[in-house]
Amino acid sequence: MLKRTIDLVVSGSALVVLALPLMSIAAVISATSPGGAIFRQIRVARGGGTFTIWKFRSMRADAPSMGPHFTAAGDPRITPVGRFLRKTSLDELPQLINVFLGDMSLVGPRPNVPRQRNEYTQEEWDARNAVRPGITGLAQATLRSAATQEQRTALDLEYARPRGEFARVAFDLRIIAMTVRQVLTKGGNAG
Repeated sequence: MLKRTIDLVVSGSALVVLALPLMSIAAVISATSPGGAIFRQIRVARGGGTFTIWKFRSMRADAPSMGPHFTAAGDPRITPVGRFLRKTSLDELPQLINVFLGDMSLVGPRPNVPRQRNEYTQEEWDARNAVRPGITGLAQATLRSAATQEQRTALDLEYARPRGEFARVAFDLRIIAMTVRQVLTKGGNAG
């Protein structure tokens, strides 16, 4: 209850305060590359259901036709504006809407796409999906986009381990501080 209250207050306040910058970013994306400003994708929710995640589009509109693969440094699908958005993690800001709606939390394991189900044992999948996915998580705070799948899984399961409500909020605050440090010192996402 405390974690959800914090998510609601922070995401709602941030959406109000950042309304003009969010609209400006959307306008720049639309003006500099064809396609919409928002990228939508189905992701796995708490409990194993699905929801639609929102992000600023950082890739060319025709990126899906170029084949599915993990984003890496120098990826030709990423637009120049998208490269900046990823480096600064500004591409993640529309997920504040997902947090406000209750699909996500500020902190939790990054939400998987459904096809990633086969990368987990049933026990790992159930444990990981026992908590809301987050805009940032332990894997992003410690290893950023350099984490291997095995490292991400281990860190996601460590985050999902049962904790008391106040211990969870304290852990979340530590992860947020670590994430800010990662973004400021090492840059944002790959690419």
